[in-house]
Order: sequence, then structure tokens, then C-alpha cells
Amino acid sequence: MSRVIVVGGGAAGLMAALFAARQGAQVQLLEQNEKLGKKIYITGKGRCNLTNTASGEAFLANVPRNPRFLYSALGCLDNQGLMALMESLGLPLKEERGGRVFPQSDHASDVTRALENGLRRAGGQIALNARVAELWLQEEQLRGVVMEDGARLPAQAVVVATGGLSYPSTGSTGDGYAFARQAGLEIASTRPCLVGIETEEDWPFGLSGLTLKNVGLCAPGKKKPLFHQQGELLLTHFGISGPLALTLSSLLPQDCHGQPLLLDLKPALTPETLDARLVRDCQAMSRKRLATLAEGLAPHNLAMVLLKLAGLSPELPVNALTRGQRTGLVQTLKGVPLTVKGLRGYQEAVITRGGVSVRQINASTMEAKAVKGLFFAGEVLDVDALTGGFNLQIAFSTGALAGKSAAQACRTEE
Repeated sequence: MSRVIVVGGGAAGLMAALFAARQGAQVQLLEQNEKLGKKIYITGKGRCNLTNTASGEAFLANVPRNPRFLYSALGCLDNQGLMALMESLGLPLKEERGGRVFPQSDHASDVTRALENGLRRAGGQIALNARVAELWLQEEQLRGVVMEDGARLPAQAVVVATGGLSYPSTGSTGDGYAFARQAGLEIASTRPCLVGIETEEDWPFGLSGLTLKNVGLCAPGKKKPLFHQQGELLLTHFGISGPLALTLSSLLPQDCHGQPLLLDLKPALTPETLDARLVRDCQAMSRKRLATLAEGLAPHNLAMVLLKLAGLSPELPVNALTRGQRTGLVQTLKGVPLTVKGLRGYQEAVITRGGVSVRQINASTMEAKAVKGLFFAGEVLDVDALTGGFNLQIAFSTGALAGKSAAQACRTEE
């Protein structure tokens, strides 16, 4: 019989199966799709940002929820270990800005292929179009899994690596949460994460597709900002997206409707420095319209929006601009107001926030505390990180530890 069954052929599942097989266990990987790694294929815009070179506390600083839970998993396979493993599997890597690591080929499919080939060489078996319906539990003991057609596959250990709810077209439909509930485990409330933000204001809609580089985005809080970073922002037909917005979506509270935001279009300049620049521009363009001056501060369509927000007419002669109006324009440039309406859905979310409660899981093995032989790995767990390769590293690390522990659990029973 298959001593270890891994449910899910994504990043966590492939790594779990590989580590279990390398420990000498008989491994069967069950994937409901027609191919492995569907979500891996779309990560990093098809290039697969598989990890980040940040180490230790710098890595964990990018994990907003339950970072300490990852100590053992990262001890089993950290970013350096992952990179060495992928290179040994014949996948050359490269590092780009921000410590992001990609395959040299820029093809995400090469990551899946390397792991699949490694698994097959280690003796692991792979079954595609294999949908698990439920866990096979008998008198509260794990016996294996029950397939969609009713067939029962026996196993001494089962690793659930089914992903969350994000990008459901890849097969992430929440099956792992159902398995966890079947085993009596608690599920932390789930929601889309690393996703675009809908705004109450409609002016971004008309500027959809405009990328703003080197801008600041702030989410004010009661005592200190919930978020305050500089980077790239994308205006969309629903509000804002891009790196800054995705990161912010991970840090917003559960009920984020009405959260005010401030967009700083000139973060490198203090209000005083920006005002001094405007004074110089006004002197140089004294006989021109205010629209011309504004277009030197922002792209045309956005410049017109800024003037409207500042209560200024684009037709106003520059030499007629009062000091108070100039101050108002500076304030607008340094803090364009936006209001969160809500987050986009799972269809667009990079990851799922929430999942199987880590309080129910032994962090040193990834085994469910309540059910011997049942392990969880990857996005199905209530652990998530910011963008930059951190989430895939978490999937690989928890998968490695779960697979290794599952194989050891099988040997213990022998």
C-alpha cells in the first residue's frame, strides 16, 4: 500500500512528496487537475519567484501572521537549502532586485518539472485527475483517503497540501479546509489576500492602467500608521493595485471598509521643498495656464484630477495662483485622499489569508495534534507572507517538513 499519500500537486505537495520519498517511504501524490503545479505556473507572471534571499529575522519580518510557527519548517528547508536543492535538480537560478529568486530560464514550468523529475527518481508515484472526496477516518484513526469514485486508498500518513481559495481555476477550492473540519480542526477565518483594493472614489477608474512609480501610500491608524511604504502603484477600473496595494491588502484589518488612505505623489520632497519648486515653476510659467504647470508634476489625466481635487481650474493663469491655492496644491500632491471600499475577490488574490489554525498543528512536524498521521502544509495553513517569494518559500518549507515527518511517522509504526 502507499504508506504516505500527499493530496495536492502544488509547491507544498510536490516538496512533501519529494522529501517523504527521499526518506524511503512509499509515496503517492494525488492531484485533481490534469497536470501538476497549475498555480506555480502563474506565479511571478509566469516566471515563478520561488523564494527570497532574505534570511532569519529579515525573512520573518515579511510574515505578518504566525511567523514563529515557521521556525522548524525553515530549519528543515530554508531559502539557501531550497536554492541548493533546485540547483541539484538541474534548475539554474538567478537573483533579482529585492532578493527575489527566479529560474534562469524565466519559465515557471521548469520549477514544476524539476520537482516532478526529482520525485519520480526518488520512487514517488503520481496520479493526475485524482480527486480526494474526504479523509478515511475509522474510530477517530486515520486510515487513508476516500476518492471521488468511492475507492479507499489506505495510508499510514496523509499530507494535505491542497492550497487555499485563491485562483480557484487552478484547483484551490477549499478542499483542505473540509478535510481539516472532518478531523475536528479549527479553521481561522479566510479572506482574499495580496489583492487589489476597491476605492470609494471613482477618479482612479478613468485612469485605469496608469502605473505610478516611486509614490508613497499611507493607511493612517489611531496611534501610528497601519501601513506607510514607498513603491509602485497601479490605478485600475476598481481602484488601486500593484505592489503597494497588494502589500497593504495583507495588513488591513478584517473590516477595512471606510479605511482612509493617503497617496503621496512626491514622497522624496518635503512640503516645504515641493512648495519652493512650485514657486520656481510659477515664475518660469507665469503666462501659462495652470494645466501646463500641473502636467509637469503628473501625467496629463492625473494632473487634471489633482487640480480638481485641489479645487483649481486648469484654465487659471499661473500668475493668478494665490499662496493659499499653491499650498492647497502642495497638500493634494502630498496626500491624495482615497477610501477603501473593499478587497477584490479570490479570483484575483495571490494567496488566501486564514486557514487551518496553527494552534491545532505541531510546528515541529506539521502533524495535526488531534489526529496521528495527518499532516498539513502550504497555503491551507493560517500562515501568509508579503510579496517577493516568501509565500512559495513557506509552501516549500512546510511541505518539506510535513513530508519528512510523515515518512518518519510511518517508520515509527513499523
